[in-house]
Amino acid sequence: MVCVMLVWLASLIGDGPMRARVRGWAHFHRLCCRWILGIGLRIEGEVPEGGVLVALRHESFFEAIDLPMLLRLPVPFPKAELMGIPGWGWAASHYGAVTVSREEGAKALRAMVSSARGFAAQGRPLAIFPEGTRVASGVAVPLQSGFAGIYKLVNLPVVPVAVDSGRFYHRRWKKPGTVVMRFGTRIETGLPREEIETRVQAAINALNPHYSAAEGSAAKGSAEG
Repeated sequence: MVCVMLVWLASLIGDGPMRARVRGWAHFHRLCCRWILGIGLRIEGEVPEGGVLVALRHESFFEAIDLPMLLRLPVPFPKAELMGIPGWGWAASHYGAVTVSREEGAKALRAMVSSARGFAAQGRPLAIFPEGTRVASGVAVPLQSGFAGIYKLVNLPVVPVAVDSGRFYHRRWKKPGTVVMRFGTRIETGLPREEIETRVQAAINALNPHYSAAEGSAAKGSAEG
């Protein structure tokens, strides 16, 4: 709540100070992880800039909180329920977010796509967790069907990111270690649904010792069946 209040106060000055305050919060979180919890961070690969769709594996709150430090002015895709949280929803909308309203039909979808394209045109990366929810470390799940739809509609290249934060940053307890975030090769636009899902799933599971592309495809087929 203190962080939200600071963001609100900074917004009275302008968007620049407000966004700097959000990045400062993420920086403070990194420092606390490093010097209090003993959790460091190693970034591998090339961090993208500009209007791209960044698809991250989601194992803990670590990567969600770290996003404003990891990327330059990232635009997340929060669920509509989150945007209804007092204070948080207001701050997210002013920072820049694409609200996902799954139950509101075609009109909401058009608004979401228009908003996403607008942010991308400003040179801001769009950040999405294609699994749709937190996934335990070492577990591979099919991507949410909505990911391929967003990829097609926003017509942006995808940069997949493998994350292994779940090994250390648990919900109720943490343990020392080094979180790795590995940026994969940029994937072009216009691919069929099956291909983009298979390639993104393989890339975001690159740090998962129990995963192989064949296993991922089998799991996907099982879920769709």
